[in-house]
Amino acid sequence: MIAETTGPEPSPDCPICTRLHDFIAGWREKEPGWHNAPVPTFLPIGGIESVQLLIIGLAPGLRGANRTGRPFTGDYAGDLLYGTLNEFGFSRGTFAARLDDGLQLVNTAITNAVRCVPPENKPVGGEISNCRRFLTPTIGQFANLRAIVTLGTISHQSTIRALKHPVTAYPFSHGGMSEIGGIRIFSSYHCSRYNTNTGRLTEAMFKSVFAEVRNYLNGIAK
Repeated sequence: MIAETTGPEPSPDCPICTRLHDFIAGWREKEPGWHNAPVPTFLPIGGIESVQLLIIGLAPGLRGANRTGRPFTGDYAGDLLYGTLNEFGFSRGTFAARLDDGLQLVNTAITNAVRCVPPENKPVGGEISNCRRFLTPTIGQFANLRAIVTLGTISHQSTIRALKHPVTAYPFSHGGMSEIGGIRIFSSYHCSRYNTNTGRLTEAMFKSVFAEVRNYLNGIAK
């Protein structure tokens, strides 16, 4: 029996989800220079106390965060996300899709609902549930958190459950907003290449969500 884990970060060789653990182990053999481990939360220059905005994605991409060790770093989704964060003042520096690019987050943190890369980018229900033992304390450690952006339905639902509320009371919709315990939750389609290539999500649609977040944090929007 695996002991309950309550901290915000899984161990580098987290064994809780057998399928994900084995999948990563296989990639460690194929690509020993990759991160190939649970991807930790990306924190801002001001540390935990400075976080007002938390962005929650689905899971690391195989050749993105699983390779580099930083959320949304190394694949297309990061280009759109970090470009948008820069535009609205949530990051500074130049994003170059590698750990040493010097990019810094400003009052913002980024994490994933599932910390380990899943086969075919599709975590199953048990894996999502298992990883909430890390998502819940991740959210809880940010004493000054005011807003969360959930990227995609799975991220949104897992976040609602992590906050101890029923998902039926807070359904996902792109551009949707809700409030739980003084935290404003903004939901968006995931900024994946698939969503943008199919037109489900446009750059303008994505940026409009972060414009709302910026206005909210600046006290412009109610």
